[in-house]
This record gives sequence, structure tokens and C-alpha cells, in this order.
Amino acid sequence: MPAYSLLVKPSSADCNIHCNYCFYLEKAALYPGVQRHQMSARVLEQMIAAYMQTPQPVYSFGWQGGEPTLMGLGFFRNVTDLQQKYGRRGARVANGLQTNGILLNDEFARHLADYSFLVGISIDGPAEIHDQHRLTLSGRGTQRQVLRGLELLRAHGVEHNVLTLVSSANVHRAREVYRYLRDELGVTYHQYIPCAEFDAHGLPAPYAISAPQWGEFLVELFDEWHGGDEQTVSIRHFDSVLAMLVDGQANTCVMSRNCRQYFVVEHNGDVYPCDFFVDEDRRLGNITRDRFEDMWDSLAFREFGRNKRRWNGECAACPYLKLCAGDCQKMRFAADGGGSGGTTLPGQLSHLCAGWKRFYAETLPEFERLAESIRLRRG
Repeated sequence: MPAYSLLVKPSSADCNIHCNYCFYLEKAALYPGVQRHQMSARVLEQMIAAYMQTPQPVYSFGWQGGEPTLMGLGFFRNVTDLQQKYGRRGARVANGLQTNGILLNDEFARHLADYSFLVGISIDGPAEIHDQHRLTLSGRGTQRQVLRGLELLRAHGVEHNVLTLVSSANVHRAREVYRYLRDELGVTYHQYIPCAEFDAHGLPAPYAISAPQWGEFLVELFDEWHGGDEQTVSIRHFDSVLAMLVDGQANTCVMSRNCRQYFVVEHNGDVYPCDFFVDEDRRLGNITRDRFEDMWDSLAFREFGRNKRRWNGECAACPYLKLCAGDCQKMRFAADGGGSGGTTLPGQLSHLCAGWKRFYAETLPEFERLAESIRLRRG
């Protein structure tokens, strides 16, 4: 069985702030009648024990939400205790935490540092951009509180990066956002993710971006980064392009040709194939009664994985297919009036296809040169 990771939602869609572009908030409807979603100690132990009995080169846990720090420091102390309890001698464990950073304190940050958590903190740009969509429950901006969390991570030596959602608020300001993160915040590890959310009729949400906008953003970002930051600033997607060109390695699920990459585990132990597809009809099982091995081999998971290669006919002739692999299944949808933007179907072109094409058309020659320089340095 190939290696896989766990993406854990210990507090489900619960969050201490309200980001109006958050795709996961609606998932609370899967568990009606539950006001506060929290993973129990029993479910946590069963999940960790079961996963760490499988053969993995690295036992990789991603903790997301909602906001996972709502679970409190005690929960994450229990996490690391259980990983030590069930880990075999020599086993490697990796923990990643995606957070808004607001609930962090010195003690929490110290624990993250002690156990080598990689923490992603969400910042969309300067306050005037960030505070358009990332709001408190009472409607106020959150950036000042988020930056306090960032400083705590730095003070305790926690490895971290910044995740920026590219929405209508910042899609025309790539250079400004990049320079803000690099120069004002001193961030050298960046992730940029496109906001592509749709209403029940398949129409883009007001904060979503179009394919041309995504292409323009990426080109502007690349031009700024390629001006001298190639050795000092890591941009996750750019790193992934180079990994594919140099090693033929798809190190993100978007670039992979099969979507069986990880399991999502919800607060009650329910298991799903992807956090974009946490839906009743996609549930694979529950960790309290089903084995990871059986869910991996299930017809539902195998079909979900194979759908990645069932791309549009145009993709087969596209020179960028090896880098795009048809894009994330979330971006390939058909409007049918149901769900959050319709049904994702095999054979659909990505909503962002034209943007990806422009990006690769304008940057691939430079990426090839960078890839060749990496090969030469390796000897």
C-alpha cells in the first residue's frame, strides 16, 4: 500500500473567527444537533494507534479546521503523548498545524517547538486586504491578533510558513502582497491558494477569482520572485514545479495523477477522501469501526483516485499536462444546482485552466533554466 497521510479535523468546521470565503464552514451541517464539535480522547487514540500500525516512511499528521487550536493545548499534548506511545522504535512522525494563530500563547508555542510542528499561519496581505474577509465573529478585522501569533511562533523557534488565499481582495496585488510578506513580515516560506468557490447554480462567489486573474497573479508573483529571490524565498507551487522538472516527482496532490493521497478524519472519526469532498455520499467509513487498509482498498476511494486522470479531451494534447494533471478535482465541476457549486465530474476542464496555461506559457522556459542549474549543482 502506498504511503499516505492524515488530515485531521479535530474541531470540524468550528472556528473562533468567521472568514466569509471559508469553504469548510458549511460542513457543520453534516453533524446537526451538535453545537460544539470536538474529537474525543477515545477517537483520537484509536486514530493514532490505527495509523501508526500501518507501514509508513513518515507518519504525517495535518491538523486543520475550522480552527484546530480550539481544542486547546491539552489536546495537542495528548497527541504527542499518543504518537510516542504507539510509535515503533525509529519511526518518524511529522505534525503540521494550519491555524489563524489567534489562540496561541507562550506555552502552546513552546509545545509546538518542542515537538517540531510545522505551523502554517493564514495571512492574506496587509491589514486592508487581510481584514476584508478574515473577521472576528463580531465583524472586526483580525490581522493584529494574527501577527501576535506569528511573533509567538518566532519567539519560540517554531518552523512556520504563511498561507495566503488569493481572492478578489488581493488577486490584483500579487507584488504588493509578496513584498509585504517578504519585507515587512520577514516570511521566507509562502503558499498561495486560489479562491474558487461557487454558488448553488455554479456561478462564482463574489470573492472568487477567475482563470485570467489567477494567471495574471501567478505571472506577477513569478516575475517578482525570479528577480533574485530564488535562493532565499520558497513559494510552494514554484518548488513543486521544480521538483517535477528535476525529479519527475509530484509532491502535491494537485500535480498528482491519482487523488488517493491522504484521508480526512473528522472529529467523530468519519473518514473522507479529501477535505474538498467531505460530503455524506463520499464518506469512506469511520476509524472506530473500519480499518485504514480497508478504506484504502474500497471501491469508493479507488474510483475517487482514478477520477483525477479522467480529464477533458483537450488536456491530452496540452503541453502542460505533466505539471497540471487536470488540476484539482474541485476545480472540475458541472453546475446542477446542488451542493456548493454543482457536481464535480470526470472530463470537465478546470475552472482555472486558462490561467494555468498563461502562467506556464510565460514562465516554463525560466523554470527549465532553474531546473538545469539545480541538476548542475547536484553534479
